[in-house]
Amino acid sequence: MAVLKVIELLANSDNSWEDAAKNALDQASKSVKNIRSIYINEQSATVKDGKIDNYRVNVKITFEVK
Repeated sequence: MAVLKVIELLANSDNSWEDAAKNALDQASKSVKNIRSIYINEQSATVKDGKIDNYRVNVKITFEVK
C-alpha cells in the first residue's frame, strides 16, 4: 500500500493556463520527489486593457511518501 500526500499550490504565467500549471509542477519538483499527479483545481486570469494579462491556476499535486 502506498502512502500519498497532497499539497496545494498557486502559480501564474503570462502565456497560458497550461504554462501556469507547468510552472507549478516545475517549482514543486525542486523539493518534492515521487510526484504522481497534478490536478487543476481552479483557473483564473487578470485583465488589463480588455485583454488577459496573467493566467493563474490553483493546483493540487499528489506525491508518494516513502
